[in-house]
Parts: sequence; structure tokens; C-alpha cells
Amino acid sequence: MSAAAHVPPPDRVERVVNGPTPKHAQLREILRRSVERELPPGSPIPSERELAQRYGVSRLTVRSAIGKLVEEGLLARVRGKGTFTAARRMELQLYLMSFTDDMRRRGLTTTTEVVSTATEIPPVTSAHALGLGEGVPAHRLVRLRRADGVPLAVERGWYHAGRTPGLLDLDLSRSLYAQLGEAFDLRPDQAYQTVWAESADRETARLLGMRTGSPLLVFRRVSSANGEPVEDMTSWYRGDHYQVTMQLDRNTPDSGHEPHYGGTR
Repeated sequence: MSAAAHVPPPDRVERVVNGPTPKHAQLREILRRSVERELPPGSPIPSERELAQRYGVSRLTVRSAIGKLVEEGLLARVRGKGTFTAARRMELQLYLMSFTDDMRRRGLTTTTEVVSTATEIPPVTSAHALGLGEGVPAHRLVRLRRADGVPLAVERGWYHAGRTPGLLDLDLSRSLYAQLGEAFDLRPDQAYQTVWAESADRETARLLGMRTGSPLLVFRRVSSANGEPVEDMTSWYRGDHYQVTMQLDRNTPDSGHEPHYGGTR
């Protein structure tokens, strides 16, 4: 067993017993409590053999319990190294706030890398969202967002050039919403947002330090200031670091579940 693997003292080891609850379910909950209460992210857990000996169960039972926790995102298997506690997911609550302000609220330090900028003809969907006529250029901005040095999101946005002249000449490593307010007196106060899941393409995976095909949470947000659209941005968030939390009520006739076919690039 790895010397760093967590081993509770003998008098603290919970027991797996015969009874109506399957042993793999009992062991899963024992391991869950250990992960959630005692182990920081990145901690190794004992091997299947060691857990089987400690709890008096078969390795198949251990494998089943660990597999469910991997599916839930509490544990992560690393080939050739073992099983480790996964990074804690941050909750994304759906309200209008910049990435910088959201991370600051969590006590994290943000950095932003500007990947590319251009002023060019946007896709039809973005032109429509921004209220632009055919052939009218918009500002395109791609940024990589980090929190405490960890890459968390890739943002690809289109901005109404007529309302944000000179946007691409500003310090785009700062909070963009702060820049819009300071330079153009535009303070986004309303947004229409769509959320879906997607697998990382090669470029997005490279920027986020993930494998191609890794799960992502994707948010497309069309933001307005004073009733005028200024931003059409799609953000790709790492699925292993985020979960979405929302409050629902029964009287929402204008919302629903619709198929989605990709964001703005």
C-alpha cells in the first residue's frame, strides 16, 4: 500500500455486515464518508486488495463500490498509479455575474489568457443575437480563464462593434464586464442563457489541459445592457470541476428542454 494512502485507526474502521443492504452499497457509503469528511482532493485511497482485507469483502465488491464513486465524480482512477479523491466541483448558480467576480466570491485568484482577437463577420446565429445585419462585422474574443492557476473555462465571444469601438485595444486580461462599464458605460443587466453538455474538441481540450472527448459544461449567454444586446458568448467549463445548481418552480411556461446543436465559435 502507498504510504500516503489514508488508513483510519483500527478503532475507527466501520464494518460491512450481513443484512438487507448489499455489501457493495455499505462499502460505497463508508468510502463516501471518508472522502467527503477526511480526505483532501488528490489523496490516494488504499488498493482494492487492502480494502477487501480491511472490510472482509471480496475484491469484486470493492471494485463495484469504487466504480460507483468514480461515476459520481468523488473518485478518479489514474492508470498506473491508483485511485484518488477527485477535485471538488464548484457549484455554478445561474445568475448574471462575471467569471472574475464569481471566482473572487469563492476566494480564488483569477488569471486570464487572451488566446485570439479579431474584428470580422460573425456566424449568422451571433449576428442575429447581436441584432446585426448581414455582413456587419463584430469583435471576436477568445480567452482562457484560470482560478488559482487551474484552467477552468474557455470563452469564445462576439461583441457588438458599433457599441464597443476599440474594445480589442483594451486590457482584455481584466474583467470584461468591468471594461464594458468603464470604457463604454455598458453594464450587462440581463441575459438569455442556454446550458448543455458537450465533449471537448482537440483545441478546447488542449487549452484546458484535458483529453479530447472529456466532458464539458457549455453555457451560451446573450447579454444586454439597457435593453440592447452587446455580447454573445459561449463558455466551455471543465465537467470535472463544475456542477450546476438551480431552483425550479412549477410556473415556468416559457422555459423547457430543447435540443441544442452547438455554440458560437
